[in-house]
Amino acid sequence: PVLRGLASSQRRMLGHYTDDARVLEFVNSHDLARLAAKGTSCPDHFLRTKIRPLVLDPATMQGDAASVKTYLESQFAAYRQDYVAYYERSKHDNSPAVRDANPVIILWPGVGMFSFSKDKQTARVAAEFYTNAINVMRGAEAVSEYQGLAEQEAFNIEYWLLEEAKLQRMPKPKSLSGKIAYVTGGTGGIGLAICELLLQNGACVVATDRDRLAETQTSLRQKFGKDSALTAPIDVLDAEAIAESLRQTVLQFGGVDIVVNCAGLSISKPLADTTQADWDILNDVLVKGQFLVSQAAVAIQRQQGLGGDIINIASKNGLVAGPNNVAYGTAKAAQLHMSRLLAAELGPDKIRVNTVNPDAVLRGSKIWEGDWAAGRAKAYGISVEDLPQHYAKRTLLGEEVLAEDIAKAVLVFVDGSLAKSTGNVLNVDGGVAMAFVR
Repeated sequence: PVLRGLASSQRRMLGHYTDDARVLEFVNSHDLARLAAKGTSCPDHFLRTKIRPLVLDPATMQGDAASVKTYLESQFAAYRQDYVAYYERSKHDNSPAVRDANPVIILWPGVGMFSFSKDKQTARVAAEFYTNAINVMRGAEAVSEYQGLAEQEAFNIEYWLLEEAKLQRMPKPKSLSGKIAYVTGGTGGIGLAICELLLQNGACVVATDRDRLAETQTSLRQKFGKDSALTAPIDVLDAEAIAESLRQTVLQFGGVDIVVNCAGLSISKPLADTTQADWDILNDVLVKGQFLVSQAAVAIQRQQGLGGDIINIASKNGLVAGPNNVAYGTAKAAQLHMSRLLAAELGPDKIRVNTVNPDAVLRGSKIWEGDWAAGRAKAYGISVEDLPQHYAKRTLLGEEVLAEDIAKAVLVFVDGSLAKSTGNVLNVDGGVAMAFVR
């Protein structure tokens, strides 16, 4: 995450990591510094990887977190300065303006290679191209001595006017391009709808859940490309499982920008029938789970230094008191107030925390697959089949609320439209006057 934050000083970047055997052999070799400084020799390689990589000192990288960050900041600053100097030495009167001066390829002896670019596919391809450059270096060194492109020749290729024209014709980035979203409860119902809409708008997405992982990953990759989606198992009550799913997120994409706490369950019972087990599981999953995920994700967001978003999916029941709902309603109210508390604390880090309150999202929802629907139907004295019509009729707009409606509310909080909004609540319930926030 620190590397990604530094590499994103001009625009938000996505990362790729590899510890391929060829890469490790190169980064651990005695000739690393000499060969890396010579750059690549093939125009295709060079256009993807910049004139040369940033090589890290493994001994310094073993220090404490503060000293490592200071070292990396100095290395990135030196690299940028060197890149600008290379541009100034080599530019022509009609050369395009200097581009992003951050490194694309970062070599860490003993660890491997990191690459950063505007999207995951480009970052992955850059790593593949540099791996091919390593093969060229190894082959040249086996018979003679490797030589990279001359600096002026390299510049003429990188800033070739036809190459610049191609870059200018690239499609405009989508609203979430370069961002990484981490969604709990992401394989069904509201969570899956959120994942799909974020992907449609350019984000890379990690859908975490307890089940449906393989089929969800296959489906999302078929729709949005193999580089954009990942699923990971999670138990929101297990801090180690949360940490592991976030570790997979960081390894796959470089960090995390958007956190959506959507994991949940529902139990609807009268006070007399509500057991301690009911109370505990609801408050553990909804409240403690939201706390543990947010705590672990914020640590990564702070390392990046890029700000970020946390969106908590609560419920209309966090604002409205209804019958047979004491445990669930209490937990949802706690989720809602935790969002306010986090917003108050994380503002200085530019991390926004907002809440979306759904109501009665029946179609495709995991919650409604269990006993919750029967419990709510009993509370209202109607049949389960009549629930959709009942909920629609009681709204001011007379509309049924769908999972896609909740996803749109999440999107508007994270796509820059409400960049100066935090600590807020957006009800997506068709209009329930009792839930108006006063």
